[in-house]
Amino acid sequence: MALSRAERCVARLLRLLSRACLALLALVARGPAPPRAVPPPGHPLLLLPARRLAARLRARQVTCVEVVEAYVERIREVNPLINAVVKDRFEEALQEARQVDQLLSESPGNDCLEEKFPLLGVPITVKEAFSLHGGEGCVLAAACSVTGVGSDIGGSIRMPAFFNGIFGHKPTTGVVPNDGQFPNAQGVRTSFLCTGPMCRYAEDLELMLRVMAGPSVDKLRLNEKVSLEKIRFLCMDHDGGSVFVWPVDKEILQAQKKVVEHLESELGVQVQHVAIHKMKYSFQIWSAMMSSKDSDGQEAQLFTDLLGDHGKPVWPLWELVKWLVGMSSHTLPAIALGLTEKVMKLNPGGNAKLVSMGKSLQEEMEALLGPDGVLLYPSHPTIAPKHNSPICMPFNFAYTAIFNVLGLPVTQCPLGLSSEGLPLGIQLVAAPYNDHLTLAVARYLEEAFGGWVLPGKV
Repeated sequence: MALSRAERCVARLLRLLSRACLALLALVARGPAPPRAVPPPGHPLLLLPARRLAARLRARQVTCVEVVEAYVERIREVNPLINAVVKDRFEEALQEARQVDQLLSESPGNDCLEEKFPLLGVPITVKEAFSLHGGEGCVLAAACSVTGVGSDIGGSIRMPAFFNGIFGHKPTTGVVPNDGQFPNAQGVRTSFLCTGPMCRYAEDLELMLRVMAGPSVDKLRLNEKVSLEKIRFLCMDHDGGSVFVWPVDKEILQAQKKVVEHLESELGVQVQHVAIHKMKYSFQIWSAMMSSKDSDGQEAQLFTDLLGDHGKPVWPLWELVKWLVGMSSHTLPAIALGLTEKVMKLNPGGNAKLVSMGKSLQEEMEALLGPDGVLLYPSHPTIAPKHNSPICMPFNFAYTAIFNVLGLPVTQCPLGLSSEGLPLGIQLVAAPYNDHLTLAVARYLEEAFGGWVLPGKV
């Protein structure tokens, strides 16, 4: 899928500007930086998956107060280094832990508790700014929590999970309710926003998903036994060369190649390499579909309206100027999304074609994956960037965002560390309601490649 001459020129210009921006950031950031290595967790309770921790609590092998105290101590130990927990409720959590211990002491048996409260007593963290990403992945990776909740309309579960070397699952659209978060989706975006689990251990993804999905969990066939040897594995190394997105890092490609080789040698399967042309336009498709009308003709609420909180209008270009001099009250991703909305509205005809292309891609992907297919696809084109570097490569999220508008379930799975000690990973994609396939493959790859890496090992 060769690029046209015009596309190659645009790509070179964009990458030249990006590299110039990165060089400028590196120049500004020069100077000695204090060491910020996170120490390894010392308490053995911090290393238990949620499923096993819940079982020990039900068996009265440990008290909920002991568990919560261990996590509170861990947060106090490392949060000065990572600045990820912005609001604690330690005293309330300890009070709730005492109530859990009281309930456990009065309970007649474990079976009833496991069915009704499968995660009773297990600490969990939730993003305060639910629609933003970063902190939750860091909290989990640093062993300050064992499970977390994320929202994902363009990759806000999977990108921080990838950058921090943990597991994250974007469920099939519409299975887990999005109630209670702000800003909540309206119009067509309700079909793209997903709420899902983020975990250190693959085995906890399914347990969390069962709880979060509630009555809709039966749609996912999670009780179905998965035979890995019968899965049709597909592999796509990159998006085909988008002019908006950086090339995939060599170490990410090498990690994906190792997965393919392992599946073929250990499971005896033949991984099919595919090239899906429309994926090259992932960013444009996502942007157009985010701004499209729903089936009732209702237009999506403008993100700039949310930024203004239904008050004074927000002008994204002016906010960008203010942000560059440190005067904007909005984040750069929010400003960029507002700018994207404005630009997309300038070309309604082109938008309609992109929406049509997106629907065609959805049909193509569902037919390709079928009832037994899992696609291997990079979680991101680059390894975890330094702070502020995404300013210079703002559209790389297209690698995750495309699957939001396609409505497909996706699991981000860690694959060890790069040569610089940064997490590697891969996306596992299946057809709608085949979440059980990606979760099963994630558990297998965790055993094969080690999963989450203990802090302090590097």
